[in-house]
Amino acid sequence: MNEHTVKAFDEDITRLRGLIAEMGGLAELSIQESLEAMIKGDAALAKGVVKRDKKIDALESEVDKLAVRIIALRAPMADDLREVIAALKIAGVVERIGDYSKNIAKRVKEVEERKHFEPLTLLPAMGEIAAEMVHDVLTAYASRDPILAREVIATDEKVDAFYNSIFRNVVSYMVENPATISSAAQLLFVARNIERIGDHATNVAEMVHFAATGNYPPDEDG
Repeated sequence: MNEHTVKAFDEDITRLRGLIAEMGGLAELSIQESLEAMIKGDAALAKGVVKRDKKIDALESEVDKLAVRIIALRAPMADDLREVIAALKIAGVVERIGDYSKNIAKRVKEVEERKHFEPLTLLPAMGEIAAEMVHDVLTAYASRDPILAREVIATDEKVDAFYNSIFRNVVSYMVENPATISSAAQLLFVARNIERIGDHATNVAEMVHFAATGNYPPDEDG
């Protein structure tokens, strides 16, 4: 590529990274606010999370268009091509994370008698870890940091442990208090959505590792 083309390519990549960062910031905020709305029963806050998801969707569409344009006009190769492909995949995953937060927000009005549910005291901590995973993995993407990406992957074990604890707690409560089954089931869905956010952050971390090194991270269970 000549100097002009290289400069234009660098500008496009910077724009691509900026869009991913903006998507991630909005997704991170939606995780936090959807859980705050669930804890407090705040319908207005939940409505804001649902509305924000449209902005995340619009940014994903913008990433798709820019990535296709970069590939068509710049014909990137090797490291540059991996970065563009990774950005495409990451945008799709972050969009799904936004969807999970929206799903949590939509369940706010379905939970009654909040003060009786002990899992509501665990969900914020679980959500905080998931939100940190999203924040850290996008930091790893921006800085092409495979070490931080592997740390994000390792953190998913904590989210899974929270999910298992909340699942056992809620099921026991449902058995002892059948009248609360409807609301308790909503909390199980919320915990499951957070667990899936952790899984998606892990998927992004694997893509970031690939984009930075050309290899997927080693399987720690292998």
